[in-house]
Amino acid sequence: MADHSPIYRRLLEAEPQWLRQICRGVEKESLRVSRDQATLAQTPHPVELGSALTHSAITTDYSEALLEFITPVSSSISDTERALADLHRFTARQLNAELLWNASMPCIVQGDAGIPIAEFGSSNVGQMKRIYRNGLSVRYGRKMQAIAGIHYNFSLPESFWVRASEVAEDNLSQADFQTAGYLALIRNFFSRVWLLLYLLGCSPAVCASFIQGNRSHPLRPMGDDHHSYYLPFATSLRMGDLGYTSQAQSELEVCYNDLDQYISTLRSAILRTHPPYAAFDRMDNGEQAQLNTALLQIENEYYSPIRPKRVTSSGEAPILALTRGGIEYVEVRCVDINPFVPFGIDGDTMRLLDLFLLTCLTDISPVCDEAGQRRNKTNLQRTVTHGRNPELTLLSEGDEEVSLAELAQPILNRMSEIADWFDRDVNHDGQYQRIAEEARKKVSDPSLTPSARLLNEMESSGQSFWQVAKKYSGQWHAEHLSQPLDSSALASLEAEARASIERQRELEADDEEPFDAYLARFYSQYSS
Repeated sequence: MADHSPIYRRLLEAEPQWLRQICRGVEKESLRVSRDQATLAQTPHPVELGSALTHSAITTDYSEALLEFITPVSSSISDTERALADLHRFTARQLNAELLWNASMPCIVQGDAGIPIAEFGSSNVGQMKRIYRNGLSVRYGRKMQAIAGIHYNFSLPESFWVRASEVAEDNLSQADFQTAGYLALIRNFFSRVWLLLYLLGCSPAVCASFIQGNRSHPLRPMGDDHHSYYLPFATSLRMGDLGYTSQAQSELEVCYNDLDQYISTLRSAILRTHPPYAAFDRMDNGEQAQLNTALLQIENEYYSPIRPKRVTSSGEAPILALTRGGIEYVEVRCVDINPFVPFGIDGDTMRLLDLFLLTCLTDISPVCDEAGQRRNKTNLQRTVTHGRNPELTLLSEGDEEVSLAELAQPILNRMSEIADWFDRDVNHDGQYQRIAEEARKKVSDPSLTPSARLLNEMESSGQSFWQVAKKYSGQWHAEHLSQPLDSSALASLEAEARASIERQRELEADDEEPFDAYLARFYSQYSS
């Protein structure tokens, strides 16, 4: 397998137009909570926001109360921030006695029964979305599904891959060459994602209600009232055993050496029965409990900090889209919501992600092997639970125990080098180099990380996790309401809300195929 990282590095350094054409998109989740008590909203998705099934920018994830905002694809960070601002300000104006929870770990939850599963109407696609979420609830419990996060979609323009392929004089097709480049990025991402969790993790504590009934958790109570539980050096509990992990999925050995292997592994997991799931038949309300009895109902159930992606056609399964056209972009899924910024993510975080992802692309990318995958899992888990511990060691490529700071240095050095490429463009005005330097300072001083900042504020104020998160959520809600919403943006979002409701009605009116036949036809894609 040819490694073309030197070519990528040379092109990006010498031809800055490629950096200007990086495409980004943000998917940001936020729970709706009661404004006074910070309890999870039990109300339906506000009709003023449109249809969660068909709206292009405002939908719901697992729960009826878990909103998801989707920005358009853009090569401008400021435009992406503006889109997030419009969505937050518009939504805040439609909430009655509620606000958006600006933290990854949930607010006060009253057990599984207090987490309503999202509803999408009577169309076949709507029923499929609902039953998929039923399956998540019976397999993993609803509390895990109430955790919110941010997905960062990243791609280089296709013209970059065409140019790199010409320079490499590679015999691969353009689509295969591009796919190989993204797979190399993904392999490096897994080997160094621990650094991203250290720098951006902001979920070191949880509300006591989140772990109620869980007697095996490792967390400690904070304060005498036991309203919060935490680990003193944790960074992102969301990415550990309390968050988006699955013991059942641990048997999946997903490899990113080539796309066919990735696809065949997920395809098998979707088609092969997983006996422990065979017992799930009906929900308490009589609804179908899951889409199938396999380890995965669909690809989205596979929990991973990054995914290879391609935009799907209507009704097309994601891995079929990858088979059809290869990897179009990567979706980074391990970014915590930052409660200290109004939209949970800001331009600086996007710039940090740009630098990090480009180190993954421009450094040599070793192939996947069992030893490397074990090492990656170990380093991730250690950073999740003990990332800010000065005594922490991680495993080097040679499986030697080294400090986090030592292992981070070559990545930080590469980030600084890439920051210089960006900052040669006068429009960036040294912003990327500032981000690289701030990352270096956080590695040297763990107290500068957002996870440390959250715990320090809880300790110094004597407030619980939910009180601190509620304070910032309320502060940003007031700001969303007070900040002007551009009249054209307002008109556009109001029109899209109305149009989305009409699209859902049309879907439901036009559906004549029985749901069982629709589902069988969908799954036939995996067998053909």
